[in-house]
Amino acid sequence: MHPPLFDLPEFLRYRSISISTFVLMNRLFLLTITAVALTVSGLVPARGASSGLIVTFDNIPHRVRRDNPHLAAARLRIQEAIGRMQQAGRRSNPQLEGGFARNGTREGSLEIALSQRFPITNRLQLEKNISAIELKAAEAEVREVERLLVGRARHALVEVLTFRQRRSLLRQQAAVSAKLAEFIKQAAEKGEESPIDAGQARLEAARFSNEIRQLQATETAAIATIKPLLGMNVSDVLNVSGSLPKAILPPPSLSPDRRPDYQAAQLAAHAAAKNIELEKARRYEDIEAGLAAGLERSEDVPEGFENEAVVGLRFKLALPFWNRNEGNIRTAQARATRKEKESVALAHRIRHEAHGSHREMAEWIKILQEITGNLLPLAAEQAQAAESAYREGLADLPTVLRAREQELKLADSRIEALRSFHLARIRFETAIARP
Repeated sequence: MHPPLFDLPEFLRYRSISISTFVLMNRLFLLTITAVALTVSGLVPARGASSGLIVTFDNIPHRVRRDNPHLAAARLRIQEAIGRMQQAGRRSNPQLEGGFARNGTREGSLEIALSQRFPITNRLQLEKNISAIELKAAEAEVREVERLLVGRARHALVEVLTFRQRRSLLRQQAAVSAKLAEFIKQAAEKGEESPIDAGQARLEAARFSNEIRQLQATETAAIATIKPLLGMNVSDVLNVSGSLPKAILPPPSLSPDRRPDYQAAQLAAHAAAKNIELEKARRYEDIEAGLAAGLERSEDVPEGFENEAVVGLRFKLALPFWNRNEGNIRTAQARATRKEKESVALAHRIRHEAHGSHREMAEWIKILQEITGNLLPLAAEQAQAAESAYREGLADLPTVLRAREQELKLADSRIEALRSFHLARIRFETAIARP
């Protein structure tokens, strides 16, 4: 009996192996494609995120502290002060002296001396104390640079956000004007309105568009002032996000103790007072003490040559007869008085700055409440009534435009009041160094 030409079990087994291999290869191919796609999709957002910096009203102080190049340079003042503190209060190096002499014969002498200067006052400790105070003053000066830079950045950011709110307002007005212009145009085509009114309405809509472009250019200039404060390159993209916060009056504070420049002024006055003691200590110069050793070879006829060793102590003290450092002491006293008066004057100015800014914020809040609560609703109602009357033929186009112009001016006045409030708040918080 001949074997079968077609073995069904063997065929099925072969087919199952081929199908499994094919499925496995397809799975590996799909996994490879998926991994590549995920990698590419992960790279694309990363590039998009790194192409622009996003700043808001809340995070811009942190950005300035981290990235501003002038602040990074100012921080080196601290390292300079640390170096001066390390150098202050050190004794002078000891001096080594030596001499050798020989005449025409075999006679001669050799001498070696070691001397050291010692202060007889507490001059070295005073120098250390003054340098420690100057280190704290340098730290306060760096914080002062940071305070001013953060204030400038926040001020510029308020301007940018104000321009955006004005552009948003003009877009709304432009949309309303465009609808009104289209209505008048259709009515003029039907002979119900004057073509002059249609042209006037189109001109009004075009005026809004032109003002929007002007605000865009002004906003671009304001952003250009923020970028160097954040240490950005010219080609970097800065994205400003968010909007101006709600106007809330902060609690009053007139204390200048948080101001870094006031702290630096107080430290300078303290260092100047210590410098008086230092100049008084410098009336007496350091004493010099030393140890000397020598060897002398001489000829004693008829005994011959003899060697003689000599060991001794040396002292040197300057007598304060002609120079008692009176001029430097007087200068230090005048400087200390001046620094103290400058500290008092600075505290006086800081209190006035904080008080004036806080009073200004209170007035702007009253204006905002009046515009938002009374004037704007009334202007919107009047503009709506004028437009309805015009559509019904009971009012002319100049009346509608005048009503909408009044509403626009009031809305712009509200934005200007909010801007002025936040600028006053920045001045207040900068004046009292509130973080």
